[in-house]
Amino acid sequence: MLDEEEEREAMFYKLETLGFKVGQGLVERFSRDRARMVETLDVIKFICKDLWMIVFRKQIDNLKTNHRGVYVLTDNSFRPFSRMSTETGGAAVMRAQPFLWFPCGIVRGALANLGVDANVQAETAELPSAIFKIETIPRST
Repeated sequence: MLDEEEEREAMFYKLETLGFKVGQGLVERFSRDRARMVETLDVIKFICKDLWMIVFRKQIDNLKTNHRGVYVLTDNSFRPFSRMSTETGGAAVMRAQPFLWFPCGIVRGALANLGVDANVQAETAELPSAIFKIETIPRST
């Protein structure tokens, strides 16, 4: 059982790291002609509108913040989940969870390249929706 958990963690790390590199590259390419974004909220809005459109061909459906560095992005029809089976019970949701690891990396890589250090977590309670929670890490001065 422990080996299976270690294998799952290793897969998570690889997928998230790949996503991180992709996120960095996308931001480098698509934010080149834009004015520098200074405020964290402007960076998050760029992720919700522009980056999400590039990656998933739609914008985030909802953005919430507590104005203390926590942002919650909700996508009610997350494209990678659109063709997944939605059988009753939690099995479908559990099988969908690994499909969130790569997008978490994309978001974290994009944020990092735009100067925002953050932890990104994602979950789904009901397919095809996905919720991404971004917690910014204050820079020590």
